[in-house]
Amino acid sequence: MNFAYTIVYVEDVGASLDFFEQAFGLKRRFLHESGAYGELETGATTLSFARHDIARGNLGQEYRKAAEGAPLGMEVGLSTPDVPAAYARALGAGAQGLTPPMTKPWGQVVAYVRCPDGTLVEICTPI
Repeated sequence: MNFAYTIVYVEDVGASLDFFEQAFGLKRRFLHESGAYGELETGATTLSFARHDIARGNLGQEYRKAAEGAPLGMEVGLSTPDVPAAYARALGAGAQGLTPPMTKPWGQVVAYVRCPDGTLVEICTPI
């Protein structure tokens, strides 16, 4: 078994792709002409976005949207050698700052932001 991808269900796929490009410097790989699905260049594992109607069709039921209420109990982790600069860039692009950069006891620097679409993102130095 291999971890292939993560799909974040959002209201506006294009807006989420734009945000991740501006906030984190990731490049858009693909946006379907319908605007219902898109992907970012993230290496071997794909980070994707799909509209809520796609999720409801796939699941056959309702679910809690990431943008509603407290952050979901999951995160997208992005690593960088310069967490303070990445955190500032994300805030400048419209992210909500949750936890400013801090050094963990094991030496890793981490920060947390919440994207406009509700996605919780950890920005961290590589372990």
